[in-house]
Amino acid sequence: MPDAITNQREQEILHEIRLAGGSCRIGFLARKLAVSDETIRRNIKTLEANGLVKKVHGGVSLSGSAAVPESPFQRRMDRNTETKKALAARVADMIDNGDSLFLDVGSTTAYVAQALQNHQDLCIVTNSIAVAHMLVARNNNRIFLAGGELRAVDGAAFGQEALNFVRRFNVQYAVISVDAINAHSGFMFHDIQEADISCAAIKQSQVSIVIADSTKIGPQAPIAMLSPEDINVLVTNEQPDKHVVSMLEKNEIALDVIS
Repeated sequence: MPDAITNQREQEILHEIRLAGGSCRIGFLARKLAVSDETIRRNIKTLEANGLVKKVHGGVSLSGSAAVPESPFQRRMDRNTETKKALAARVADMIDNGDSLFLDVGSTTAYVAQALQNHQDLCIVTNSIAVAHMLVARNNNRIFLAGGELRAVDGAAFGQEALNFVRRFNVQYAVISVDAINAHSGFMFHDIQEADISCAAIKQSQVSIVIADSTKIGPQAPIAMLSPEDINVLVTNEQPDKHVVSMLEKNEIALDVIS
């Protein structure tokens, strides 16, 4: 494969596509490498001719000897993409330059990291390699990445070491994604490790923001770890039913429904 790559930028493009899970958009590559979209397209044309990538609608994916299997995390990133981007943009609007925040490992939260790429002087605490990669070495940001064993499905650190790390910080915002929200059980998860680290981050934050698309509102999940009174804001894309609204009002949780 190295013989088929004609310049350093093509190597960088392949590297960024791999880090993104095997596929990404032209504009994303241009921003990451600080070049124009047209420059990326010219290099991709060469890579495609050599069988290393293939163009897809609006983007590019690895192929042939450069291809990697699509990860479960990338599949989550590819679901409800436009809704997740809109939700992420709303959360990013709440964040000012110089703010400090925790970002979890959720796919919607990863889109928040993308939406924050033009912010400056951020202090980011995360247990997600994807989030750290999107924001490190940009605009004088400081990135603090929790250690511990990385989970294969999403490149996230969990366990006692990661929990202890998160508890060392006092951030302005904790941005959390959940698996389910309903009036009876509140905010729920399928994974107890995700629940544990989210609870730890919320306790170390001044404002806790849950970001969830409408498909998460109504269903149940087996682990109810977030106490509703610890949540400050729910950002979603459709008005919840009256029972969920009542639960939010009872716990003084602000509801932000994007238009």
